[in-house]
Amino acid sequence: MFPFENKLVAVMNKSIDPGKVMNALAHMCIGFGAKLGVEKLNLIDYQDKEGNIYPAISKMPFIILSANNNKINQLRKIAIESNMAYSVFTDTMTGGTWEDQIIKTQAMQEIDLTFIGIVVSGEWGLLTQLTKKFSLWK
Repeated sequence: MFPFENKLVAVMNKSIDPGKVMNALAHMCIGFGAKLGVEKLNLIDYQDKEGNIYPAISKMPFIILSANNNKINQLRKIAIESNMAYSVFTDTMTGGTWEDQIIKTQAMQEIDLTFIGIVVSGEWGLLTQLTKKFSLWK
């Protein structure tokens, strides 16, 4: 019925500067990819006619959407409740050293966090239903 068992989606905060969004997306994808692994991400190597290899590209589409802070946090909570794999990036994870970022994050309550983005992998139909009202990233 669906092209793949799971769907891979990133939802980025539409009110955040694109440079910060790209940084957050890169950080989330590094950890998320390491956590899920080659098989679950359907990674393959592409090869051109001359034999050049373009490694570790997912066969699955990777949909990049946008939403506001509250919608991103709601999706995070549903991902937790539904046992979906996810990674999230907040505004406390920027500026200073990584040690400073951990301290900033620990000092904040969830309600006060600004979510820059989330990457989620979950059952195709469920994730489609959860994100159908989000806009494509522009």
